[in-house]
Amino acid sequence: MRIAFGTDESTELTRHVRRWLSEQGHELVIIGEDIAWPEVGRGVGEAVAGGHADRGVACCWTGTGVSIAANKVAGVRAALCTDRFTAEGARKWNDANVLAFGLRLTSPTVAEEMLDAFLTTAPDESEAANFGRLA
Repeated sequence: MRIAFGTDESTELTRHVRRWLSEQGHELVIIGEDIAWPEVGRGVGEAVAGGHADRGVACCWTGTGVSIAANKVAGVRAALCTDRFTAEGARKWNDANVLAFGLRLTSPTVAEEMLDAFLTTAPDESEAANFGRLA
C-alpha cells in the first residue's frame, strides 16, 4: 500500500514509524518533515484525495492540528487516534483514510498497533450510507 506520511517534527517516534511502515512492505510518499503542521495535514490530505497515496499518516505534537488541516481537503476523512481501538473504529465505522496522532503521548508500540489496525481494517459495508454524509 502507498502511504503518504508527514510530520511537523522529526523524532525517534517518526523515524520508528517510517521504518516500521517500510518493513511491512508499504511504499512511503514523504510529504515533509519539520514543516509546519498546517502544511503537513494539507499535504497528506491532498496526496490521499489526489490518488497519490492509498492512505495517509500525519503527526504533530498533539495530532489535533494535522487532523483539522487534513480534514479541510475534500474527500479526506482524517481521524485523530490514540490507540488500536480508535484507529480500528475510524476505519470500520467512518472509512477514515488519514490517521492522525500526537507525538507527545504516543509510544512506538502504540503507534505500531494503531497503524496495523488502520491499515488492515476494512470499512463496515453496513455503514456505507453514512460515509457519503461525511463528504
